[in-house]
Amino acid sequence: MSQFFAIHPVNPQARLVHQAAEILRDGGVVVYPTDSCYAIGCTIGNKTAQERIRRIRQLDDTHHFTLVCRDLSEIATYAKVDDAAYRLMKGLTPGAYTFLLPATREVPRRLQNPKRKTIGLRVPDNSIVRALLDELGEPLMSSTLLLPDEDLPHTDAVDIRQRLENQVDLVIDGGNCGVEPTTIVDLYSGMPEVRRRGKGSTDWLAD
Repeated sequence: MSQFFAIHPVNPQARLVHQAAEILRDGGVVVYPTDSCYAIGCTIGNKTAQERIRRIRQLDDTHHFTLVCRDLSEIATYAKVDDAAYRLMKGLTPGAYTFLLPATREVPRRLQNPKRKTIGLRVPDNSIVRALLDELGEPLMSSTLLLPDEDLPHTDAVDIRQRLENQVDLVIDGGNCGVEPTTIVDLYSGMPEVRRRGKGSTDWLAD
């Protein structure tokens, strides 16, 4: 049975955040809130946990996971970022955006796009996940919690626990965070291209 932590969305309890980070370090799979919708994640190096997430979501080998980072400096460790991309991301983070960028050698091949060698990265505007990332000291390998045969992500943590209590190690209840996914911005070619319009505004495209 999964553990269940109710963490305050504005002032996360340090004790619970620390316990959540320990569960991740011990190989756990965790459901957590973001600034778009609930996500499911594990540590980068945990291939077994990644496969558990694939089974829960019934994903094939072509699905692209996202690295959820603390800030832009951490993004630069895992992706090749030129000046133009950095300026754009600086204006949009933290926020509900996923950026597609060329991956560095720090990113395991199993997380990269097999053809373009890209990786999706984001810096969420959510106090719980930012506290968790600070405590963990590394990004989360993550995917939106969209369960098989369902059109929208779940928004209620109690419901999520009931659905997944024997499949994940921890569910973090951070309140309702919505069902709208991130806006995906492809920066691979140097010119930003919106691959998916989501919660993050695209008004900046007119600039």
